[in-house]
Amino acid sequence: MTRQPTGGGDAVTGFERAVTAATARRERREGAVIGRLPEAVTGIVLVEGASDSAALHAAAGLLGVDPAAEGVAILPMGGAMSVRRFVDALAPSGVRLHGLCDEGEANFFRRAGLGDDEISVCRPDLEGELLIALGTSRVEAVLARSGDLGLFRTFQRQPAQRGRDVTAQLHRFFGTTSGRKELYGRLLTAELAAHELPAPVRDALTALLGDPSGRARLG
Repeated sequence: MTRQPTGGGDAVTGFERAVTAATARRERREGAVIGRLPEAVTGIVLVEGASDSAALHAAAGLLGVDPAAEGVAILPMGGAMSVRRFVDALAPSGVRLHGLCDEGEANFFRRAGLGDDEISVCRPDLEGELLIALGTSRVEAVLARSGDLGLFRTFQRQPAQRGRDVTAQLHRFFGTTSGRKELYGRLLTAELAAHELPAPVRDALTALLGDPSGRARLG
């Protein structure tokens, strides 16, 4: 049975935070947290990690939608290999599920029982999609405003990075420090205009929220 919306954005947000905290602590028993699914939650976007969650929340702001207010939770799972546990725990409730993942991890989502129309695939990954959407100059401008451009210039001079193109260097840079992917998942997405959002990011939201482009509140 499909769940019906009951309102309660605060309950959805609280559920997101509880699951996020459990997965961040690498708790293998996060099923107990997932099991406390509020009635307000009618849809869930399953994502690999915190950077994906940050990007989706930023994208929702660009689209003028509030997933929590509409009963949609965005849950980072601590890695694609956890998706089966999440699907097995959530599917019996009737909550609608959709996944956002990197190209190399899509088969984990398929084997968990999600169809191709229930998976939005980033190619090759979220960072790659954002780099393509923005271009290196705009990405470096974001780094400059965040105070990280000097660190990136130092990183570029490392022997392993010399001779690589800037896009590849940026892609690697985002993964070198804990928390950097999450920070720039949010900042780079927020730098985009709504029409520039990578298709997988937009689709992961609109699959459960519908296309916001025709909503009156968006003008």
